[in-house]
Amino acid sequence: MPRPTPPRTHLHGAGGYRDHVTDTNHGFLTTIGAHSPEAADGQATLTMDVDNRHLNAAGTVHGGLLATLVDTTMGAAILSLVEDETPATSQLTVTYLRPGKPGRLTVTSKVRKRGDRLTICESEVEQDGKSLVHALATFALTEN
Repeated sequence: MPRPTPPRTHLHGAGGYRDHVTDTNHGFLTTIGAHSPEAADGQATLTMDVDNRHLNAAGTVHGGLLATLVDTTMGAAILSLVEDETPATSQLTVTYLRPGKPGRLTVTSKVRKRGDRLTICESEVEQDGKSLVHALATFALTEN
């Protein structure tokens, strides 16, 4: 039996993302223990306190978690600009610069070029003032 689809909330444009996405209603981010991004004017910031459950077998922050955080934050940056479109990740390049450890991560993302159908974003993950990750992504904009 198919699951019912929850009603869509308008998340786009000035204030839309901030007004509707919170730590309590962003299921996936809540599951991994991250805070919802703050997004405005094509920029977004997300913070997360990493603990032992976020580490890989080597004892460092799991690379998949870091990729998830940059992807999520870049999407929020785009949503702060668009009205009737939804970004879908088309290409994501993540460059891991150094390993992360338990503690606070700060992810910052910015829209670098907005086109009619494609948008380019850039993102950084920092911990203790040092860059852990640099990411660049292309997002396809799909109409709602």
